[in-house]
Amino acid sequence: MHDDGSAPTAEVEETVTTPFDAQGLRGKLTANAPLAPLVWFKTGGNADWLYEPADLEDLREFLARLDGTMPVMALGLGSNLIVRDGGVPGVVIRLGKAFSTVEARRDMVLECGGGASGILVSSRARDAGVAGVEFLRGIPGTVGGFVRMNGGAYGREVADVLVDCDVVLPEGEFVTLPAADLQYTYRHSALPDGAVVVSARFQGREGIPEEIGAEMDRIANAREQSQPLRTKTGGSTFKNPPGEKAWQLVDAAGCRGMTKGGAQVSEKHTNFLINTGNATSADIEGLGEDVRRKVYGETGITLEWEIQRVGRP
Repeated sequence: MHDDGSAPTAEVEETVTTPFDAQGLRGKLTANAPLAPLVWFKTGGNADWLYEPADLEDLREFLARLDGTMPVMALGLGSNLIVRDGGVPGVVIRLGKAFSTVEARRDMVLECGGGASGILVSSRARDAGVAGVEFLRGIPGTVGGFVRMNGGAYGREVADVLVDCDVVLPEGEFVTLPAADLQYTYRHSALPDGAVVVSARFQGREGIPEEIGAEMDRIANAREQSQPLRTKTGGSTFKNPPGEKAWQLVDAAGCRGMTKGGAQVSEKHTNFLINTGNATSADIEGLGEDVRRKVYGETGITLEWEIQRVGRP
C-alpha cells in the first residue's frame, strides 16, 4: 500500500474474520503480523492483530469498537522490548507519521506526538532554541514510551520536564493527564495498561541552539563510546538498584560475554544483551534470568528488569 498522503481504508486479508467491526476504519489492520522486524532485538512472534491508525480520531474509533474485549499494547520503536516467541495476544497499536509531529511553542513548551522519536524531539528543540530536553537524544524510543516508562539518561528523566500528556484509554476515551497523575518513580508510571499516549508536552527553557547542539553531540558521543549501538540489542536491560550500577554488578558477577543460545551479555557494556545473529527471544530472556541469578548469588541483590517482556512464551 503506497502512501499518497490520504488516509487509506483499513486493509485486512479477505480470508481473515475480524473479531470486531473493521468497516470504515481508515488505518492499516494486519492479522498475525510479524513483530520481529519492528523491535531492536529482531526476535519474537507475531501480533494477533497490528493496527496502524490513520490519525487520532481513527485510533479512538478503533478502540471504541474493541470496547475492552481484547488486550491492547502500544509499540514504539521497539527498543526496550522483548517480544516472546509465542507472539502477542490481542492488538498491538503502532503510531505512524500522523503522531510524529513536534512543535515548539512561545512559552518554551514542546508539543510532541506520541510517535515522535527522542532524536526528533531534541533536534526540533535545538532548532527552536529550547534547552532542557537534550537528554532525550540519548534515549532510543518514542515519546509514548518515554512517558510510560519515565525514560531517562545522563542525569535527567521525563518526570523533570513533562507538563501533561494526552492518552486514549482502551475503550477509546480521550483524557489529558497532568504529570502528577502519572505518579512517576524510577522507570515507572501509573499509566493504565492498554492506554496509548498520543501526545505530550515537555517544558523547556530558553537556550542557544549552538550550545544545545553541542550538548546533544556530547550525549551522542558518550553513547557511541560506551554502548553496543551497532548490534541487535534492547537498551539497558536492568534497572540500577539504589546506590548501585547494574552494569557493575553484572560485571562483578562474572557475566561479561556470557551466552545462552544466540544471546550474549555485551562485552562493551554489561547491562546490554545482544542477539548475535540467531537468538530467540527465549534465549535473550533466559540469559537475563541467568544473569539475575548470578548477581543475586554474588551480592544478594535482585536486579529488576528494565526491558519490557511481553507476549506468550
